[in-house]
Amino acid sequence: MLTHKHILIGITGGIAAYKIPLLVRLLREQNADVKIILSQAAQSFVTPLTLETLSQHPVHQSLFDISTHDPMDHIHLARWADCFLIAPATAHVIAKLAQGLADDLLSTTYLACRKPVLIAPAMNQLMWQHPTTQRNIVQLQADGVQILRPDSGDQACGDQGPGRMQEPEHLLQTLSQLFHHNPDLNGKKVVITAGPTQEAIDPVRFISNYSSGKMGYALAHAAKRRGAEVVLISGPTHLSVPDGVQCVAVTTAQEMHTAVMAHMSHCDIFIANAAVADYRSEQIHFAKMQKQEHFNLSLIRNPDILANVAALSKRPFVVGFAAETDHVIENARNKLKRKNIDLIFANQVGVEHSGFHSDDNAVTLISKQTHLELPRMPKTELAEKIWDCIVMAVNSAK
Repeated sequence: MLTHKHILIGITGGIAAYKIPLLVRLLREQNADVKIILSQAAQSFVTPLTLETLSQHPVHQSLFDISTHDPMDHIHLARWADCFLIAPATAHVIAKLAQGLADDLLSTTYLACRKPVLIAPAMNQLMWQHPTTQRNIVQLQADGVQILRPDSGDQACGDQGPGRMQEPEHLLQTLSQLFHHNPDLNGKKVVITAGPTQEAIDPVRFISNYSSGKMGYALAHAAKRRGAEVVLISGPTHLSVPDGVQCVAVTTAQEMHTAVMAHMSHCDIFIANAAVADYRSEQIHFAKMQKQEHFNLSLIRNPDILANVAALSKRPFVVGFAAETDHVIENARNKLKRKNIDLIFANQVGVEHSGFHSDDNAVTLISKQTHLELPRMPKTELAEKIWDCIVMAVNSAK
């Protein structure tokens, strides 16, 4: 599936650069066409000759390399690429890209690239976990970059922890999946809710939750890749809308309910992934409420979007999510039965490395006939697994 694909690899100055020649060889075995940008620092770890021999292309090293006779290398490389993988990506380069700094061939090519960009970080575990690095990672994800999160283990400095670049075989698998277009949703209209809702109390306060929207956006991206017409109805997030996806931005649960119902015509599959506020303030104050010693807030129920869709006379295939802190499976089964939906995916929140703001998650699929655990993995990969389950269930229900 990588045959004739144009893979551009940017190598920066981390010791994990020594793994990239193996990745290039693996890509060439898959008949991919590979070109390489080698930063000045990376040349301390891997030689241009090695990479040129394996890729069968000249290695691009400088923004002002007169030997190429091409002052527009960064534009031409960005247009040539079907995807741009930066591996290893050091903390310094990640910071540059997050801020839009462009002072060399790699960073200018990044800004000019409109194809998928993947970054495989590699650094000391303390550097990886530093708040500055994590802020930069969040910014890049918001810009649409796919982060191939580093593995944990022994590091060259003697430390142990997260920061090891993913192995070449895993990078190859991710690149292969990037171009894997399973057309099993061709002709289907899919409506997905994502993110939190916000329920106003006064002009400066609202009721909300910790949902980031990452899972819903990953599901929308995966559905589009599989051929669906996708409508994403999203509460407030900082995420970029996947290409080709129609996004309806809403704030409150009532707005989300209205938007969902407006798109139920000819909808084949509905996924309620949003963390919708169950309650809203009975009275919205139009001026800021001043601080008081005691304050009572009267709440009323919001419309139940999932149950209302499931109750339609001409309903789509309905999928719910249950984010629980305890009795996860039991509560999810009750929700499945109570709301009369077809499938539910249960996950535990409030645990480290999983749930709302994490890039990873683990879920359990529950239906009337099935119970299947999907282990913790990146939400982008999990979205594909979830769609595999949904498509199988839809086909079985015919």
